Amino acid sequence: MTFVHIYLAAYFILLAGAVLALWQSGVLDRLPGSWLVIAAVVAIGVGLMLALASARRVVTTDTSEHD
Repeated sequence: MTFVHIYLAAYFILLAGAVLALWQSGVLDRLPGSWLVIAAVVAIGVGLMLALASARRVVTTDTSEHD
């Protein structure tokens, strides 16, 4: 499993915990459904951007000689 996959899995577990806490406290009952969808899309986008930005860069070197 690559670093990006581990990062995304941990992020979505954290996000699921936050959603469950908001649901259990009754906050989600007071919000319209459209705002919940917008918040979910933003949260997923932020997670993807953070995972890709923190991914380890693989540097390839060309060892062939050019004439």
